[in-house]
Amino acid sequence: MLKVGLTGGIGAGKSEVSRMLAGYGAVLIDADRIAREVVEPGTPGLEAVVGEFGTGILTPEGTLDRPKLGSVVFADGERLAALNAIVHPLVGARSAELERAAGPDSVVVHDVPLLTENGLAPLYDLVIVVDAAPETQLDRLVRLRGMTEQEARARMAAQATREQRRAVADLVIDNDGAIEALEPQVREVWAELTRRAAAG
Repeated sequence: MLKVGLTGGIGAGKSEVSRMLAGYGAVLIDADRIAREVVEPGTPGLEAVVGEFGTGILTPEGTLDRPKLGSVVFADGERLAALNAIVHPLVGARSAELERAAGPDSVVVHDVPLLTENGLAPLYDLVIVVDAAPETQLDRLVRLRGMTEQEARARMAAQATREQRRAVADLVIDNDGAIEALEPQVREVWAELTRRAAAG
């Protein structure tokens, strides 16, 4: 099994790359998706988050109000650390479970937005960074995700710098251009991953 960590700054196009790799046959373990699952209604995760932040972070239906929680934690490093202390161990346990279920010859790609920030690079055989210039990220967040420039800049500032991410990368995928330029790079990366997996 080859364990790959895939990361990139917000708006860099990491989700597109993970989708393409899954299309080639990678077993994809998406930390963001798991992070949503572990705080669904009725879970110990949601109970712990409400215990820490109060019922004000719930919607009237009892689900987690992500934008409201986001506005609290992204403005305060200590509150963000408190949230991460609850969610990260739950995500880690579920990820390990999914990894164990993958076959021994699998290429397992862990899609981890905060891989650099949380010092997780040593957990993987290989780290892939999807890289884009900050101005490209900003443009995508405002144009495609409907964020204000201020919101986009705050999210970007809460993450590792481009240089910090590149420092932990074994492979870098440049995603400053059009989607057509991305596919050949991902195909090349997949060939490298399968070669390494076969070599053990």
